[in-house]
Amino acid sequence: MRSLKGRFDLIDWNRFRFWFQMSCFLLLVYGGYWGLELGKHLPTFSCIYNTGARGGACYLSILQHQMAWPWEKLFSAAALVILTGFLTFVAWFIAINKLWCGLICPLGTIQDWMTALRRRLGVRYGRYTIGQFRVLGQIKYVLLALMFLIPLGIGAGWFSKDMGLPFCMICPARMIIPMFDLNFTHWTIDFSSTSKMVLTSLGMVVVALFFVGGFIKKRFFCFFCPMGAFMYLISKPALLTLKKDGDKCTRCGDCYNVCDMDIREIADDVTNPRIMMDDCTLCLKCVAACPEPGALKANYAGITFFESTEAGFIKRSQKGVGLEQPKH
Repeated sequence: MRSLKGRFDLIDWNRFRFWFQMSCFLLLVYGGYWGLELGKHLPTFSCIYNTGARGGACYLSILQHQMAWPWEKLFSAAALVILTGFLTFVAWFIAINKLWCGLICPLGTIQDWMTALRRRLGVRYGRYTIGQFRVLGQIKYVLLALMFLIPLGIGAGWFSKDMGLPFCMICPARMIIPMFDLNFTHWTIDFSSTSKMVLTSLGMVVVALFFVGGFIKKRFFCFFCPMGAFMYLISKPALLTLKKDGDKCTRCGDCYNVCDMDIREIADDVTNPRIMMDDCTLCLKCVAACPEPGALKANYAGITFFESTEAGFIKRSQKGVGLEQPKH
């Protein structure tokens, strides 16, 4: 076991992550063609609108549908169906925490492709100021709250049923993921009702922001993702954790330089061992970039399987997978 961990500590993490992401993308976007069906309660954007091709479905669509049930049904024995679905979602999440975001989510993978393209073209990318970071970081919680409240309002008769799945209507996955199966039917504005027209139009705007923002800022959409907020709220029992030993940290900033989410605490906080913030996607690039032995560790069920080492840092740097310095 120790020998296996020693090899993993020396791994070319960027290359490993790229091929892992590619494999997950193929399984989630095209797995249906191979008979793969992981269910409809996955903590990742495997979109339900990618009918026939997908290998599993995003839980948020199912949850919104169920929350829009009439209240007499919602608060009856039928609620056990919702509880069962939620526990299935939690079980998937507990298994690998927000690694679903960093390595598995198709929308996250697409954003990483845009970052790679930007880097090849030499296009500058931006960072948020501390003030911008704090303000933007709250948007995902607002979207999460609306994702619950609007369906509940539909079930109570306060809102039109045409609002359907409100977050799905504006989620970029609804248009982008089916596109990889050559399905462009969702790239339209639905004029059948005012509610559908507003939501599908807003969806067009969000998709435009996804592509423009994702090309300028690494993992742009992840800052606003209600799935990420939802998962963070239930992250404490997750088996996969990111830990920091502040006594070994020199605050060199290498981890912050590679962080797609601009999380300053990963470099600055030397007192909190549980360093995973709500915006963290657990991509583990920080662990790979850290030169201080044992300063950052990825643990599974309390067992360290990947940690920062001097040898690993040197090997990755020699292979050209060292730090991507920010351009201003």
